[in-house]
Amino acid sequence: MIKKTLYFGNPAYLSLRNAQLIIKVPEVESNGSLPEDFKKSFEVTKPVEDIGVVVLDNKRITITTGVLEALLENNCAVITCDSKSMPTGLMLPLCGNTIQNERFREQLDASLPLKKQLWQQTVQAKIGNQAAILKKYSTADVRCMKVWSGEVRSGDPDNLEARAAAYYWKSVFPAIPKFVRDREGEAPNNLLNYGYAILRAVVARGLVASGLMPTLGIHHHNRYNAYCLADDIMEPYRPYVDELVIKTIAKYGAREDLTKEVKAEMLQIPTLDVIISGRRSPLMIGVGQTTASLYKCFSGEIRKLVYPEIDG
Repeated sequence: MIKKTLYFGNPAYLSLRNAQLIIKVPEVESNGSLPEDFKKSFEVTKPVEDIGVVVLDNKRITITTGVLEALLENNCAVITCDSKSMPTGLMLPLCGNTIQNERFREQLDASLPLKKQLWQQTVQAKIGNQAAILKKYSTADVRCMKVWSGEVRSGDPDNLEARAAAYYWKSVFPAIPKFVRDREGEAPNNLLNYGYAILRAVVARGLVASGLMPTLGIHHHNRYNAYCLADDIMEPYRPYVDELVIKTIAKYGAREDLTKEVKAEMLQIPTLDVIISGRRSPLMIGVGQTTASLYKCFSGEIRKLVYPEIDG
């Protein structure tokens, strides 16, 4: 079952009752002159077990520790946003699998050649999906992208990922011919940042559910990055976010401000359709298949990661 993504952009009081998330409006709750039946009519309830991602995007949200405990027990990713509505924090459960210790050991014992082979597969899948996006939304010649994807060697020592990225970003937004991908750059960089943050949370959640440490990457290894493995595994999924950004720009333009409508578009990421192993499924389910295959690679059961492919 696909888990729901809940976004809170207004003041709210979040509590727990009978394994249900209870959502109340603070202004209504604090008004002593209102009858209790009237207050009850403003309550909204959601089963905690149905929630996969929660986004908290308001300074006046109150959430009880009971809610946080229940969400984390159900392997929900809780995202907090800063004053600019950009995701800035991520909370995940410490234990997401019944044999987590065993899986941690297999992950830690993974050989360098295996990690390099896994990164090779990751880069190949990413470049392939980028080529598919270019073919769908631009007039750029993608033959070079397909050649680079086939030429990626173990560990990508030739850094074909960077070469493909430079070519990709130069052409992926035809309506913005001078676009430069930069976290602090002009729109639609803000949309990409927002979307990637949501994707990162979904991938980190999937890794924890598969009993793996999101911190210990196969390629990324920044000492200050708590989600190196999530940043590795999300790479082939990034083009799905790029495609959503392209569609969002077509509807609302490349805006510097993240409006309610724009954020609603980006929060569709966990439910985007992906094709993985020849079958169509929501992105969150696909990520679970990818992280499960990663564990099997660490344990020696298989040698190939399961990644999605964009038609193109």
